[in-house]
Amino acid sequence: MPKTRVSVTVSSVLKELRNKNSDLEFQITHQGLSPGNGKFYNPEELKIVKTFNFEERNNPSHSSILYLIETNDGTRGYSLDAFGAFKNYKDKIFEDFFSKIPTEEKDEKLIF
Repeated sequence: MPKTRVSVTVSSVLKELRNKNSDLEFQITHQGLSPGNGKFYNPEELKIVKTFNFEERNNPSHSSILYLIETNDGTRGYSLDAFGAFKNYKDKIFEDFFSKIPTEEKDEKLIF
C-alpha cells in the first residue's frame, strides 16, 4: 500500500521543533537576531539549516516562510515571516539581514 503524503504545515513544523527543544523564536532587532534571551547574533554567527515556504493559494495573506536557524554556539530555533505585502518586517532590515546568513540545507531527518 502506498504511503499517504503528510501535509507539512507551520504548526506541524513548530510542534516538531518544540519536541526537540529547538523552538526558540528569533526576532530581528537593530542589534542583530535574538532568541529573546539577551543574546544577539550577526549573520556570520548564524546559518539557515532549512527553509519552509508555505503558500496558501486561496488566501495569499496566509502565505509565509519559516527559517530554521542554528547559531555558532549551538542555539537552535526559527524565524517566521509572511510573504509579500503581508510580511512582518516592512523595512528592508529583515530581508537584508537574512540575505547575509549562510545557508546549509540539512535533511529533515537530521533536524527532527
